[in-house]
Amino acid sequence: MVKNIPEEIIQIYNKVKNADFEIYFVGGCVRNLILKTQVKDWDLATNANPEEILRIFPDGFYDNKFGTVGVPIEINKEQQVVEITTYRTEREYKDHRHPERIEWGKTIEEDLARRDFTINAIALRITSLAQGKLFEFFIVDPYKGQKDIETKLIRAVGNPKERFKEDALRLMRAVRLASQLEFKIEEKTWQEIKNDAVLIKRISVERVRDELLKIFTTKNPFDGIILLKECELLRQIIPELLDGIDVSQERPGRHHTGDVFSHNMNALKFCPSENPIVRFATLLHDIGKPRSKSSDEQGLVIFHNHEVVSAKMAEKICERLKLSKKDKEKVIDLIRWHMFTVDEHITDAAVRRFIRRVGENNVKDIIDLRIGDRLGSGTQNAESWRLKLFKKRVDDQFKPKPFSIENLAIDGNDVMKELNIPPSKKVGEILEKLFTEVDEDLSKNNKEYLRKKIKEIAVITKD
Repeated sequence: MVKNIPEEIIQIYNKVKNADFEIYFVGGCVRNLILKTQVKDWDLATNANPEEILRIFPDGFYDNKFGTVGVPIEINKEQQVVEITTYRTEREYKDHRHPERIEWGKTIEEDLARRDFTINAIALRITSLAQGKLFEFFIVDPYKGQKDIETKLIRAVGNPKERFKEDALRLMRAVRLASQLEFKIEEKTWQEIKNDAVLIKRISVERVRDELLKIFTTKNPFDGIILLKECELLRQIIPELLDGIDVSQERPGRHHTGDVFSHNMNALKFCPSENPIVRFATLLHDIGKPRSKSSDEQGLVIFHNHEVVSAKMAEKICERLKLSKKDKEKVIDLIRWHMFTVDEHITDAAVRRFIRRVGENNVKDIIDLRIGDRLGSGTQNAESWRLKLFKKRVDDQFKPKPFSIENLAIDGNDVMKELNIPPSKKVGEILEKLFTEVDEDLSKNNKEYLRKKIKEIAVITKD
C-alpha cells in the first residue's frame, strides 16, 4: 500500500519526523491508499504548530486559523500543494460550517475525532525506512474506518446528528463520496441526512456547487442525483427538477415514456460525455417542460418551445449556483439548441448555421446531450440513421474548418475601396449580407462576383 507514496511526499514526511515531531498521513489519501486508487491530494497531520512547521518549510504558507500550512511541491512536473495541519479540536459551530473555537490537540486521536466520516478518520504512520524504501507502518483507526471501506459504507464519525450540525456541507459530501466510491450510506447517517437536509441552505452556494459538480465527475452521476432526491437535498438545491415528477410525456407513436423528471434523469444516465458541465446541462435540458405543458387539437400533451423555457430556467439556476460565466453560457446554449433538426434534406448552409449557433466548441457536446436525450426517452438505439448522417455532415464542415465570415474572398478593405467610404458600421453590414448569400452557395465565394455584389447591396441598403 505505502509503496505508492511518491518519493517527494516521503521527503516532506521525513523532514517533519526528523525534526522530532509526530507526523501522520490522514484523510482521503489514506482512504485511497487502502482502496488502491489514485491519490490527488496529500494531507498530513502533526503535533507541530504552524510556526514550527514553517521553520521546517520556509517556502510554505499559512493564512488560515485552522493550523494548515501549505507546502508547494512538484511531482511528475506538476505543481501541487501538500497540506500539513496541526492536531486540533473544534468547538461551537454556530453557522453549521465553521467552528468558533479551535484548540491545538496533543494526539492524533483527538484530531481524528473531529473528522466527518469513518473512512476519512484513519491515520497512517511510517515506522521504518531503508534507503528510501518503506518497510513498516501502522494505522490508527479508532472508528473502524477500514471495516467500513471493506463493506463499502459511508458512516459518520460518532453521532451523525452532531457531525452534520457542526458542518452541514457534510450532507452533500456524504452523497458525493457514496457516488464517487460506489458505497452505500449507513442507515443512521442516512436518516440524519434526511432530517437535516434543510441545513444545506446555511452553506455558501459556492461550496454546494463544487460538491454538486464533483458528483457530475463521478462514474455514475445518475446515482448521486437520485441520492440527493431521496434524502431531500435536491429539493433544497434544484427544486425545479422535482416539478417534472408525474408530468407525463407519453404520446401515441412516440418513444417518450415516463414523466419529465425520469426523462431528465435517464438522459443524464445515458449521456456519453464525461464533462460535468455537459452532464449538468443534460440533467436540466427539459426542466422547462412542466411550465410549457399544453394540449394539441387531439387533447394530447405537447411542450411547445420547452427548450426556450428550459434555457431561461437553467440560466437562473446557474446564476443561483454561481457557475462561471463560461460554464453558464455553455449550459444555456446546449439546452437552448438541443432540439436541432437532423432531417436529411437540410442544406449544407443549414448545417453551417447550426455550427455557428451552438458554437464550434459545443458541437460534440450538444450531440452527446442529444444521444442522452434520445436514450433517456426509451429508445434502444443511441443514434438514428439521420443523426449518424447529420454527424458526418457536421464533420465534413470541419475539413479544414467551418466556413465563416473570415473566409470570404474579400474583406472590409475591399468594401471601403469599392464604395470609397471610411471605416463604418455599413462596412460590417455589407460583409454580413455577402456572407449570408455565399453561405448558401459557396461557389459564389470569389472576388470578382463579390466586388460586383458590394455595389448592389450598397444601393439596396442605402439610407
